[in-house]
Order: sequence, then structure tokens, then C-alpha cells
Amino acid sequence: MRGARGVRGAPALAADERARLLSGTHHDPHAHLGAHPVRGGVLFRALRPYAKGVTVLGKGLRADLLDEGDGFFAGVLPLRAVPAYELLVQYGDEPGADEVRTEDAYRMLPALGELDLHLIAEGRHEQLWQALGAHPMTHEGAAGTRFTVWAPNARGVRVAGSFNCWDPTSCPMRSLGSSGVWELFLPGVGAGALYKFDIARPDGSHTLRADPMARSAECPPATASVVHTSRYTWGDAEWLARRERWEPHTSPLSVYEVHLPSWRPGLSYRELADQLPAYVADLGFTHVELMPCAEHPYGGSWGYQVTGYYAPTARLGGPDDFRYLIDALHRAGIGVLMDWVPAHFPKDEWALAAFDGAPLYEHADPARAEHPDWGTLEFDFGRREVRNFLVANAVYWCEEFHIDGLRVDAVASMLYLDYSREDGQWTPNEHGGRENLDAVAFLQEMNATVYRRCPGVITAAEESTAWDGVTRATHHTGEGGFGGLGFGFKWNMGWMHDSLTYMTKEPVHRKYHHGEMTFPMVYAYSENYILPISHDEVVHGKRSLVGKMPGDWWQRRANHRAYLGFMWAHPGKQLLFMGQEFAQGAEWAEGHGPDWWLLDPSYAAEPDHRGVRDLVRDLNAGYRACPALWERDTRPEGFCWVAADAGEDNTLAFLRYAADGSPLLAVSNFSPVVREGYRLG
Repeated sequence: MRGARGVRGAPALAADERARLLSGTHHDPHAHLGAHPVRGGVLFRALRPYAKGVTVLGKGLRADLLDEGDGFFAGVLPLRAVPAYELLVQYGDEPGADEVRTEDAYRMLPALGELDLHLIAEGRHEQLWQALGAHPMTHEGAAGTRFTVWAPNARGVRVAGSFNCWDPTSCPMRSLGSSGVWELFLPGVGAGALYKFDIARPDGSHTLRADPMARSAECPPATASVVHTSRYTWGDAEWLARRERWEPHTSPLSVYEVHLPSWRPGLSYRELADQLPAYVADLGFTHVELMPCAEHPYGGSWGYQVTGYYAPTARLGGPDDFRYLIDALHRAGIGVLMDWVPAHFPKDEWALAAFDGAPLYEHADPARAEHPDWGTLEFDFGRREVRNFLVANAVYWCEEFHIDGLRVDAVASMLYLDYSREDGQWTPNEHGGRENLDAVAFLQEMNATVYRRCPGVITAAEESTAWDGVTRATHHTGEGGFGGLGFGFKWNMGWMHDSLTYMTKEPVHRKYHHGEMTFPMVYAYSENYILPISHDEVVHGKRSLVGKMPGDWWQRRANHRAYLGFMWAHPGKQLLFMGQEFAQGAEWAEGHGPDWWLLDPSYAAEPDHRGVRDLVRDLNAGYRACPALWERDTRPEGFCWVAADAGEDNTLAFLRYAADGSPLLAVSNFSPVVREGYRLG
């Protein structure tokens, strides 16, 4: 055994190196901490604020390091090589009191490989979540967690967390070359630990930030990231095998849109798994679409202002609980689409905004960065690392959570440089146009990557303009000179707006608006469309779907039923927001969700609402059973008008054709007049 007498004083740290280590602005703390061969032995140095003593332990070795002040303990031992060793850190005043035995984080080589760094620098790491963030692992024989973060503008980065009493002084990270990535492997830290990154900005000030790549987070309003490793065993192999062979454009696709926190308020992911799959399957929908599930600080944003792009919201449970819900839906034969928000992010000072003290995820030009409508920041789609962050995120949800499709929010705001901006508030692109070429390239890359890596997954765009080629392949150039954006589907906002405008009119006035119902067929085959009656149409004074209809309660219900029948027969896939399937009269509010009491048998009008729900069930059953309604959904020869000009009668009639030519006749009567013996054609 070698005792304290065998320890020589270590060469003094240069004053600037010491100051940088203490201030968290050192780019390579491993060069001074840990164990290093020197003339006459091996130098050991540890930075342990609040410790009373630090002892080096090894085979046949026990040596107390000398206190250098400010939390530094060091000494030179007359050894020929660096041994396998641990540190015994004493925090109590008495020998043996409050001791912690641990591996030394600063004796280890980087736990992130050169290939990962190369792919990150090139913006081509399609599984970025496996390289960045917090990852429990065994490294050089020690169990712990590897922390990595991209912060190229930082003067230094440290890890703060529940494992160091939120004092990051003892945990400075090293910069890995010119990649902008900082890394530290911390032995003894495991799943469930809370953490953030303490980042020294270029001006030397510090900011404590949640991990952009965290795969789990504290439940808001708490903001810490959580070390996570999945232990979930999936049971949906049969579903995934079927999905690979699925052709969405020539198959039934009927979507029930859900806001998980308010569908049944108070239920967790696992409790939802006991109710939601059975309910959706009973109604005959093929898919659910979940409003954003990534972590967000403000519940009133409904998830559309994301701070944790890689973490399911902790409001309803952990990441494996979310996997359990998706697995349950798959085992019930229900696909899962999810809203995804790559257009913008909020300005919370603990999240992405000016992450390392300078614009990083947002555009460096404030005029380009600021979103004028929402008070948020737009991503810098031209920066390859930011584009990689988002593309990998899309892949992450599909591969790690078996999501079957992504509906991309606010695409129009991404595509146009002048979106919601006046003259003088935007700068044209290099060709003098208003198109955001960086956003176009990003969307093309995202779609191409998702479709290549995840067979059977679909993407859909909420795009409210007439942009050419939203659902055209990325390698097919259109009239505007752009390749297609590569989405599988586009929400038909024009059909939604026009048809609802028509339905809000009194029947006697509808003949003046008949074109609102027929015009969508002029462009019905320009894209692959989904017909959306979404959450956006039943909030903020817009009224519920049945509430938009004119007349008394009986007439509103009759209009509501007629509209749903027209929607299910019309070319395009269907999407219906929760609560509208049973004619809820009130607008949706995230605080209480659907009015389920309307379906209580003790309620006098319950048969009215149950009847509408029964209709939706019958529509879905008929839809699935009739190939004419979906086999040629995207082909003009699958549709033929029979009565397009019967505006005086408020009547529409058309034929739908299956692939084998078998027809289906759809007739809609939007007047209160019963028409017997009515001639069509």
C-alpha cells in the first residue's frame, strides 16, 4: 500500500488554465484532470468542490491527493504507467464519513466515434439521437452515461444535474475537434437522472439549457431533461409487416384526429391504451392522428410550440408508456399519424433560442428568424446541422416509436419568405423570388429520407396555398422549376373552406354558392388529398361542425349528417376531429375535451348524438367495403359528375369507380325538401 507519504506535489496549473476550469470555459478539461504520465511518475488531478479529501484507489494502491484549493486535489505518484484506479471522495469532516467511490470520468477517452462526428459535421447523421444527448452505456468497463451536445459557439460546456447537486463545476465537458460537439462520460449516472447543460456563451456569461436531444423530460412546468433508456418490448411485428406492403393511395384511409390530453382528461398513456384503440376500432377508422406529442412548455399551445423534439410529453407518462399506447393501437389494427412541427419553436430561455449564446437553431438574420404571427423563431433550414436535427427527428419518431405517418404543420409558413410579412420585412432569394429555397430543400430531404428508411410510413402537409407539387416526387420538376416536395398527401384546405362556407348558408341561399361544392373537383387530382375537418375548424369562435349548420337543432343535425355523407363519398381521404363524430354542440376546449355526457343514456337528447356516431360507424364500414371510394382516389377516371349543375335544387350527384370499373352512385340533397322520383342525369 502506498500512503500519503508517497504523493509528491503536482506541478501547479497555469493560472489561466485553472481559471478556465473553474469558470467552465475550458475546451479540454481532460488534458488537466484525470491521470497523466509525467517525469517521475503519474500525475492525478481531480476537481471536486466541497470535498474534504480525494483518495486514489487501485490494486495495491491507496494514496491521498493533496488539496490545491478551489476544489482541486492533485499529486504525483511514482508509477511507471497509469493504473486502473478509482477515486474515493470524502465530503464529511470525519474519516470514512460521507464517502463516494467512483470511476474517474477524466481518465477516459471520448465515448463518441469519429464516424459519428464526421456525419454530424456533414449534416448527414440520420440517427442523430444515437450520437447526441444522454446515453446510458458501459464505457471502458465503467457503467454510466455519455453526455454530448452540439454547441459550436460556446466557450465551454458543463453538465449540471441531480447527480452533482446542480453544481456543474466538477463536470466540464471537452470539445471534440471542430465539430462543435462537446462530450463527457459520467460514471455512475444512470436512467432517471435529471440534467441540463451549463453553457458559457461567447461573452463569458452562462446559461442553463435543457438538452435539445433529450429523449425524456420533466413534466412541465419543470424543465430539466431526463436520462432515459428504453426497456420496451414491442408486440406489433405483424402490423409493421403489413404496413410495408400497404399502398395508401389505393387503400382505405379514414382518420380520427385526437388531442390526447383532452380526449379523456386525466388519463395517462397506458390508461388511454385501454380505451382509445377500442373506441376508434369500433367506429371503423383506419388511423388516428395525434396532435403534437413532443414536449412543450405551454399546454394551451396544444403542442405546436415544441421545446423537446425528441421527448414525448411527460404530462401523460414516460417514453415507454407512449410506446405502449402506439403498440396497443397497432394491435387493434389502427395506424398512428402524428402532427410534427418543424416550422418554428418558442423563445423560452432554457430551450433552443440562442442556444449557445448566438443564433444556432434559428436564422442569424433577425428578420428571417422571427415568426410574425406566433411570436416564435423559425429554424435556419439552410444550416446543415439544423436540417439534420429535424430530418433525424422525423426518422426518430418513425423508427423509435413506430409512428406510421407525420402530418407536417404550417408548411406554407416555411415555403414563402414573405409569409405574413409586409414589403421591406423580407429579402428575396438568390433568384429574386419569394420562395424559401432552404425550406424547399429541407422538406425534400425529410420526405425522401423518411420514405427510404421507413417503408409504409406516410407524410402529409398542412399547406394552405397553391404551391405546385406538394405531393409530387422530389425528382420530378414542375412548371415552377422545382422538384416536388415529396409528401404523400396534402390537406385539402380549399375543399374544407369552400364546403363549410356552403354549409353555413341557409338552404334557400345555397344555390348562389353551388360552385363552392363543385369547384374542388377542378383541382382534385392535382395532389393526393386528405379532406380535413380538424381541430382548427372547431375552436376560437368558429363553432363545432354541427354548430356551423343553419336552422334549428333538427335541421342542424340533418345538415351535419348530409355533410358527413358527402365528405365520405368525395374523392380524397377523410379526417374528422374528436367530438364531431357525435355532433358535439360546443366548441372544443383543451381544458375539458369532448362532451361525453351527450352520450349518456340518461340524457334526453342522447339518441340524437348516438345516431350521428352510428352514422359515422356506418360510413366507415361502407367506405372500407366499397373499393370505388378509394381504389382510384387519385385518378380522374375514378370520378364522373352526374348532376353538377343542380344548384337550384341544392343537389349533387356523382359516380365513383373502382379499379375494375364497378360504379358507386353518390347523391347529396342539401335542401330541406324531400325529393321523390328525382331524375338524375
